Amino acid sequence: MDDSATILDRLGRLHATEIELGFDRILRLLADLGNPQDRLPPVIHLAGTNGKGSVVACLGAIARAAGLRAHAYTSPHLVRFHERIALGGRPIAEPVLARLLARIEEVNAGRPITFFEITTAAAFLAFAETPADLVILETGLGGRLDATNLVARPAAVGITRIALDHMEFLGDTPALIAAEKAAIIKQGRPAATVAQTPDAAAVIRAAALRMQAPFTEGGRDWQASLDTDRLVISGGPAAGAWPLPALIGDHQAWNAGLALTLARLAAADIPALAPLGRADALAEGLRTTRHPGRLQPVTAEIARALPALDPAGRHEIWIDGGHNPDAVDALVRHTLGPWSDRPLLMVLGLLARKDATAVIAGLAPLAGRVRLATIAIPGHPSHDPDMLAGLARRAGIDAAPAAGWQAAIAAADPDIAHRILIFGSLYLVGDVLAAVETADAEAAA
Repeated sequence: MDDSATILDRLGRLHATEIELGFDRILRLLADLGNPQDRLPPVIHLAGTNGKGSVVACLGAIARAAGLRAHAYTSPHLVRFHERIALGGRPIAEPVLARLLARIEEVNAGRPITFFEITTAAAFLAFAETPADLVILETGLGGRLDATNLVARPAAVGITRIALDHMEFLGDTPALIAAEKAAIIKQGRPAATVAQTPDAAAVIRAAALRMQAPFTEGGRDWQASLDTDRLVISGGPAAGAWPLPALIGDHQAWNAGLALTLARLAAADIPALAPLGRADALAEGLRTTRHPGRLQPVTAEIARALPALDPAGRHEIWIDGGHNPDAVDALVRHTLGPWSDRPLLMVLGLLARKDATAVIAGLAPLAGRVRLATIAIPGHPSHDPDMLAGLARRAGIDAAPAAGWQAAIAAADPDIAHRILIFGSLYLVGDVLAAVETADAEAAA
């Protein structure tokens, strides 16, 4: 039998475009596979622009602390495809994934199917056939026509922060995008959202009302904030003082608050999930959440595996997958606060479909305080580094193109203790982590 990469490559050539929303292809395939989406454990379904991955990670940590087995489906992956389908908290094993994909390829029989539909079908099969207490399901791009939106009665539905992204598919205003995301809210099923802009909030509230869904709205029914040494949730089912989230950044207060709220909603609605609502499980989940690629320090890893990049060992190196204006705004707020103690070098790579002008404009508050290195992303269509650097210079930012993220780090003055942030795309973050893994493997060989 071929390995999973070989099968994915063949299946990925069956549709002319990478993204085409709609249910016809996935419904036909799932029916031929025995409709595994109807045989899942209880599901918490998540949509939104920013923060989905953080909420998924926090919910998974809460489930582990509660003694429950949870599967999760996320995208994209950082280093290897197997990360997208987690069984009991671990990436799906290669033999299992290869068998599932071989079944899908046989049943699909060469008919058109998109890459995301293939991966979603594989996830549904894996989750239906591997016992667990809970599935945490993240939408891919939108919600209304997303391949994951075929779960009829989720245990709870969550909507993370709505921002402008994927506008060619979802619409060019927060209200239009919110309408697409809110379409995962199901009839009578509990739903919650973080605080949104007024227009997005109104759309989500109306969708919940239309579906007669018990609805908990961030910014209206509950508030989230970080105190010196605690997370404070005011109102809602998760009200109280909690440990600080392990994930870094003040924006994580809302993500953590949504995870706590969804855990409590699901626990109250489904008796088998009651342990999710225990205070000790919620607190331990916050303390133990891990989510690679989101304000993640990698100083030690790069120093160990790629010491030539920082021979003096002075720099502090971080990675983050923020790639739209809302995510950049969160990065800038963090940079202007806790990160104001060191010279900052930012290494930016953006996929070609992202709004480079808006992302660069979001960095303007850092003008005069940051050097920006702009790069192409290996293996992915991305914005021209010279163009990005030109946009940045016009915004008053000291910027220049670099040959890659490694070259940007190596060019930093070794006599100055920089803080270096590599950001702009999860594919770029994955390239950093893959390079570290490869160097470690070569050193161990």
